[in-house]
Amino acid sequence: MTYGSPNSDLQHFLRSWLSDPLRVSAVAPSGEALARLMTREISPCDGPILELGPGTGVFTKALLDRGVSESELTLVENGPDFARLLRHRFPQSRVLLADAARLARLDLFPAASVGAVVSGLPLLSMSPRQVLSVLRGTFGYLRPDGTFYQFTYGFRCPVPRPILERLRLKATRVGQTVRNLPPATVYRITRRLSN
Repeated sequence: MTYGSPNSDLQHFLRSWLSDPLRVSAVAPSGEALARLMTREISPCDGPILELGPGTGVFTKALLDRGVSESELTLVENGPDFARLLRHRFPQSRVLLADAARLARLDLFPAASVGAVVSGLPLLSMSPRQVLSVLRGTFGYLRPDGTFYQFTYGFRCPVPRPILERLRLKATRVGQTVRNLPPATVYRITRRLSN
């Protein structure tokens, strides 16, 4: 496996951010502390795993460190430069150049087969319609007990309550790390249990 240095990843991220700040929405890649927090509840038995907006692959590497097989990873990236970088770094994974808001239109997996989704998407920069599309698409692939992990730099869950209620989902705060620039909070989003 080939990983870049933190400096080369930062330069790559800055170039991408300068060319399209709304799509990238961060000026630096996520740090290792956030990657560990995002992936700490995921194990190899959660495969296959879907990663949205992997960027330079910080969360991808953390998943591999957790024992997840690279061949169990599907990485959906909307940036051509990042997708090319991911194919080079994680050649045994499936890397797709695609918009995560259009996942429902892709035939990625059989229904209800994915154990976990790790999202690096800038949900706060997306319209409610896009967020709804992302969640509908991913939860169509997730097993009934599957989990969607999302981080935010904001003060509350980045998925608005009306969207959670509409899709019968609940968000639980997993934790926060100040050892990231900027500090970030991670949420676990799951289906509500039927009464």
